[in-house]
Amino acid sequence: MKADPAVQRQLLDLAKVDAELSRVEHRRRTLPELAEIEAAEKNVRNRRDALVATQTVASDLDRDIARQEKEIESVRAREDRDRKLLESGSIQAKQLSDIQHELETLARRQSALEDDLLELMERREAVEMDAQRTGAEVDKAEQELADATRRRDETFTDLDTTQARRMEDRAKLLPRFPEPLLNLYERVRAHKGIGAALLRARRCGSCQLELDRNTIAEIKAAAEDEVVQCENCDAILVRTMESGL
Repeated sequence: MKADPAVQRQLLDLAKVDAELSRVEHRRRTLPELAEIEAAEKNVRNRRDALVATQTVASDLDRDIARQEKEIESVRAREDRDRKLLESGSIQAKQLSDIQHELETLARRQSALEDDLLELMERREAVEMDAQRTGAEVDKAEQELADATRRRDETFTDLDTTQARRMEDRAKLLPRFPEPLLNLYERVRAHKGIGAALLRARRCGSCQLELDRNTIAEIKAAAEDEVVQCENCDAILVRTMESGL
């Protein structure tokens, strides 16, 4: 394949643009914020699950407390009824003994229920503190996620701007190249990552391989408009005064 040497040298401009586009894509895929966001999302889910679990425990304790309070009220109502019977003076001696025994039983029952209620309320207070702490952890985790997302989006915006500019530069360069040369460049770039590189001091600017004497001799003997490629990476070797030929 042949191409005007001046046109071949312009491949370096195209390769420079493509290299920056590749860097943009690489940075887009490897942003530290992406890993931060993934970790932050996991942390948010875990903290939210912990908060739901704590709230569920609190709800269960609220039901237990309400049930305990209702039972205490029932015992107190029974006690009030028995005391009113005693105060009425209308009961017989045997019935009086039974009521007094029942009052003693109710008092013990009420004391046990109140002790249990106090324990439940202490547990409920501790769970409430856990819920507040976990809620604060959720808020912190969500803020960390929001911060990482904001930084990612800001970087993506900058990358989008750079990419758009380089794509404009690329579009302006493409018409300068004959189709066969451009097709070769694109084919090599698709497979190897770099389509063209400067041959500098007998070294390929793409794979950095120093060419042997025979290869250098062949390239030196080739016509100026001959398109030569690196035998190692296939990149189009652009020859200039820096090539050491």
